[in-house]
Amino acid sequence: MTALSVNVNKLALLRNSRGRNFPDLQQFARRFLDLGVHGITVHPRPDQRHVRFADVPVLAELLKDRAGAEFNVEGYPSADFLALMEHVRPHQCTLVPDAADQLTSDHGWDLVKHGGFLKDSVARLRASGVRVSLFLDPVPAQVALAASIGADRIELYTEAYAAAFTSARSSPVLAEYKSAAVEARRLGVGINAGHDLDLQNLPLFLGIGGVLEVSIGHALTIECIEFGMETVIARYLAICRDGGRVPAP
Repeated sequence: MTALSVNVNKLALLRNSRGRNFPDLQQFARRFLDLGVHGITVHPRPDQRHVRFADVPVLAELLKDRAGAEFNVEGYPSADFLALMEHVRPHQCTLVPDAADQLTSDHGWDLVKHGGFLKDSVARLRASGVRVSLFLDPVPAQVALAASIGADRIELYTEAYAAAFTSARSSPVLAEYKSAAVEARRLGVGINAGHDLDLQNLPLFLGIGGVLEVSIGHALTIECIEFGMETVIARYLAICRDGGRVPAP
């Protein structure tokens, strides 16, 4: 079974646009958990335009009372970010190569260039009891490097798959993700995935096998507006439970 972690960044963006605590991230995270999701994801960026650093301890406290639910914090391993992770100690920290002014994540790490820099961050987080995932493009050689620097998991950046979905490029692009997943399983590295996954494209993607967790926020938020939270979360959980064998309605 694949775990579903809901990214609440878009709710934070809505909150920040009005200058008061509405929508309340803690309240919505609780509602998602009550509906059966397996975790909550946040990605505090340096400009704090959506989830803020101050939100992280609040949500971490909420997750402490939810047996089996995990807190996944994504971010660039700056000194401030790493210090926050050591203080909060989420279940998982996903390191992402974001620039300070980046609109959204748009590439995975190049571990040939940045592996040495990340090795220290990975070791520091693991010493604090935090599982570490690295955001990667679907390249088997990069997966091997992630294993060599001590990452527990990788998160496959799925924008290329989402962009190719239903096009003639879908099969060859999906094959790249399957190759990366095979290499990860061979090396004993866990597989996560995220970015522009939705109710339509998730079932096929999970067919690559062995995906432990997907984090979904942007599309899920829009789908909740269109169809309602209860309906949308039930659909996602059915897909995750059955490894993609359940088609989206």
